[in-house]
Amino acid sequence: MNKTLLLTLSLLTFTACAKEEPKINKFVCMTKPIQPIENLKIIDKPIDFGAERIALTKEYIKTHYGKTVENIEIVPKIIVLHWTAEPDFEKSFNRLKPQRLLTDRKDIAKASQLNVSAQFLVDRDGTIYRLMPENWMARHVIGLNYSSIGVENVGGEGNKIDDLTAAQRQANKDLIRYLRHKYPTIKYLIGHHEYTQMESTPLWLEKDKGYRTVKSDPGAKFMAEMRESVKDLLLKAPPKGK
Repeated sequence: MNKTLLLTLSLLTFTACAKEEPKINKFVCMTKPIQPIENLKIIDKPIDFGAERIALTKEYIKTHYGKTVENIEIVPKIIVLHWTAEPDFEKSFNRLKPQRLLTDRKDIAKASQLNVSAQFLVDRDGTIYRLMPENWMARHVIGLNYSSIGVENVGGEGNKIDDLTAAQRQANKDLIRYLRHKYPTIKYLIGHHEYTQMESTPLWLEKDKGYRTVKSDPGAKFMAEMRESVKDLLLKAPPKGK
């Protein structure tokens, strides 16, 4: 009797998770708990990720990567670090929040109306915000979105100078460790400015040879510091080249 009851309860619990209806701005039903790294605190602050953004993401995957998918889940293999080129948190967040691309992004508008996004946004004081499910595709890096987790840092004013704070630097180091621990599939750590160097790897999927942008974030100094602090994780840098 006891074994039968336990089996019935287990099946009911599994079914409830499997049949849960998709919700706007709700995170996916996780099958294993998040493993905290040294009491790392992550605050959930969801951007708008409803049916329209999901549809635009699927369209992006089909157009740029040649894949027809049922969902927008990814297997993370790369961590990509960025800066927002904006020193204000709310302004940075509000650029990522809408489902459709803002009208001033004419440089990438022809490629898709899907708004840019990232899984994480790190404020000037080092607070880490999770903007969307970690294993959903975000539009943050050409050619590599389907296998990468993006981390945006508030700063890089003028898109020229590394003005990221000591608190942000520590938060990035902690977040890299958290992600590598949670996703053993992650093998690369790159800066946004290094993304074209990944064209020689099997992870590069972009079909449009004319779709490239020049990036400077977050810079060689920042990436050297990050790689030195997490060298025990054995994460690869992009191949030398472009």
